[in-house]
Amino acid sequence: MKLRTVYVCQQCSFETHSWLGKCPNCDTWNSLIETVKDVAVSRQSSAIRKTIVYQKLSDVKHIDKNRLKSGFIEFDRVMGGGVVSGSVTLLAGDPGIGKSTLLLHILGAVGGIYVSGEESPEQVKLRAKRLGINGENITILAETSVEGIVSALEALPENDRAKSLVIVDSIQTLASEDLDGMAGSVGQIRRSAELLIGVAKRCGISIIIIGHVTKEGAIAGPKVLEHMVDTVLYLEGERFANARILRTLKNRFGAVEEVGIFEMVDSGLNEVTNPSALFLQDRVKNVAGSVVTVILEGTRPMLIEIQALAVASQLAMPRRVGNGFDYNRLQLLIAILQKRLNIPLGSFDVFVNVSGGMKIDEPAVDLAVCFAILSSFKNKPVDPKTAVFGEVGLLGEIRRVAGEDRRVKEAKRLGFSTIYSPATLSSLSKASQLLI
Repeated sequence: MKLRTVYVCQQCSFETHSWLGKCPNCDTWNSLIETVKDVAVSRQSSAIRKTIVYQKLSDVKHIDKNRLKSGFIEFDRVMGGGVVSGSVTLLAGDPGIGKSTLLLHILGAVGGIYVSGEESPEQVKLRAKRLGINGENITILAETSVEGIVSALEALPENDRAKSLVIVDSIQTLASEDLDGMAGSVGQIRRSAELLIGVAKRCGISIIIIGHVTKEGAIAGPKVLEHMVDTVLYLEGERFANARILRTLKNRFGAVEEVGIFEMVDSGLNEVTNPSALFLQDRVKNVAGSVVTVILEGTRPMLIEIQALAVASQLAMPRRVGNGFDYNRLQLLIAILQKRLNIPLGSFDVFVNVSGGMKIDEPAVDLAVCFAILSSFKNKPVDPKTAVFGEVGLLGEIRRVAGEDRRVKEAKRLGFSTIYSPATLSSLSKASQLLI
């Protein structure tokens, strides 16, 4: 073996042979950390050739039949029907959002190994007791050495490997003996992920890794981590709200549009089979500025409430605030209302809120946001039995959106008798006349 020293950027994993104050790749200051690497030197390496084995695709074993059911319909929906044997999943989310709670619930239902790098076995036991999990089928492995974890997984009986679910909490606490960097650095995260993925593929063990996020909401560590794993999940929601939304950012074994809805209660996380009832349970009716819209998350339509408040501004530059709604999109809709309907919002502060902690980025809520702003500006409530959806164009026209029939059907199922959509409204001017 030959030792080689390189400097690795902790933000983008850029490597250089000499120390630099500023990373030339991502322009981050003081992010280059010295790392020792072992380089194998062999004169006969070029003569060694690995035997190539061809295999017909029709002869490959169908892994979809071996999916491990978690016991949670919402989680299995997001995973595409269950956890695939030998797959590696990365679950990320804000601190305290419920990542460990969700996976401990799943492990209590199916059984498996909980690798704890952040908590002692006593602390995990205390949390399991609060969640009502007896832990008879859960094995605790308090270890931060990734080589030790791999050895323990390889020692599992061959018959139990396909049935085993392993939770690693979290990858930022793991360290490899091959590197000198501290746990959580770019090199350590990448090396730990390589070893975990290797043992998962060799032994057919399903592994779910918990990952932290940065202040900007991105998954901490190198971007290559997301490319290495099979599935990337993100658990989001307001920390002080009850709703939790599990989204798929990447899934090699299923669709990426599906979401799972959970509710945080004293005993942990409960799956929600009727999300519309959850998001509308605290709705105040017959108040100006409140409008119900229908969004489409994957194949599932859901009803949520859009709230708006338009008040005379005391500032030279009026404020525009969107909570759960894109700020630039809000600015665009306000400009359309001013230009096409001559609504003098230039001297008004406009606040828009999506109730329940949801974050919406689909254009189908444009019409509902405009309705809510107009309702608040004119101080005229919208009928509580009215649902609104549709995309608003720059010319003030109402444009068609995907899944209109499913949205209408869901709204009628929940008792909304009046539905304003691209099929019933063609322009914002007609929508404004409804609030006169």
